[in-house]
Amino acid sequence: MALIPATILTGFLGSGKTTLLKRILSEAHGQKIAVIENEFGEENIDNDILVTESKEQIVQMSNGCICCTIREDLREALQLLAAKKRKGLLDFDRVVIETTGLADPGPVAQTFFMDDEIAESYLLDSILTLVDAKHAPQQLNDRQEARRQVGFADQIFISKSELVAKEETEALVHRLKHMNPRAPQKTVHFGDVPLKDVFDLRGFNLNAKLDIDPDFLKEEGHDHDHDHEHGEHCDHPSHAHEGHGHHHHHDDDVKSFVFRADRPFDPARLEDFLGAIVNIYGPRMLRYKGVLHMQGTERKVIFQGVHQLMGSDLGPAWGPDEQRNSRMVFIGIDLPREILEQGLEQCLV
Repeated sequence: MALIPATILTGFLGSGKTTLLKRILSEAHGQKIAVIENEFGEENIDNDILVTESKEQIVQMSNGCICCTIREDLREALQLLAAKKRKGLLDFDRVVIETTGLADPGPVAQTFFMDDEIAESYLLDSILTLVDAKHAPQQLNDRQEARRQVGFADQIFISKSELVAKEETEALVHRLKHMNPRAPQKTVHFGDVPLKDVFDLRGFNLNAKLDIDPDFLKEEGHDHDHDHEHGEHCDHPSHAHEGHGHHHHHDDDVKSFVFRADRPFDPARLEDFLGAIVNIYGPRMLRYKGVLHMQGTERKVIFQGVHQLMGSDLGPAWGPDEQRNSRMVFIGIDLPREILEQGLEQCLV
């Protein structure tokens, strides 16, 4: 059986996850989607659902999609769905997991790699994060969960931008880019997103494409702190007011930086160093990914990780005229950039 693609949908409370899901579930796209919800909360996804087996809480939607509520273990819900699909009891093409608004997507993502049974049935496609333009600046200041959700994203959807001034949305885009330069950002209205922007993004594929915002890469020597203008009545707790202009300075704990090198890496040294770093800082390392120039191989080495889980793979061969270099992006919470950079420098040949 082919692997079932899985998408994790995350975002802070009120960011529009349910609106987006309802849209995905009610559109006539011909795909059969199973949705796993961490909690239904007050509002059921749809009114015309037919409950099949109440104890398992799997419900069939009018357009062939399936909903499954879980209040216990995600692993069990995934195993149950895969088993029912194998036996021909349920028919679906992919799974969407909606996390609660306060959830850290890290452990959800790790389930797909740590558990052999899940890894044999599913392929984690991507983590989608919804960000509410109206409330995000405050949420990002006050709540680490909101910052983590941005750090983990493979794709960011900005909702409710019609409720704020254009400059506020631009400032938010700028801020999110510094937290996570890997994730493309799109503005969405009332969950109106083409499916091609939601599915088969292959954010967890170990492929040679290192998606980093090209403008971010240009900012050589930039220390990645940045300022935003706010209105008169700004009372964000994490801001220091500077003078009368109310010119503020965001210093988010979720930050990213890019490491580049032209000299090749020594494979053994790099493995030892990354192993040690992941041991110490793993819980604070949200996502990291790189295309590496390694001594002893004519092919690119692709590596990526989530928290303490790290994997690497041989990519395509370097082209005859291609400049061989390494690029790595690290996204995490208060990562010791200098220690990482010095350590990586020492792993070069």
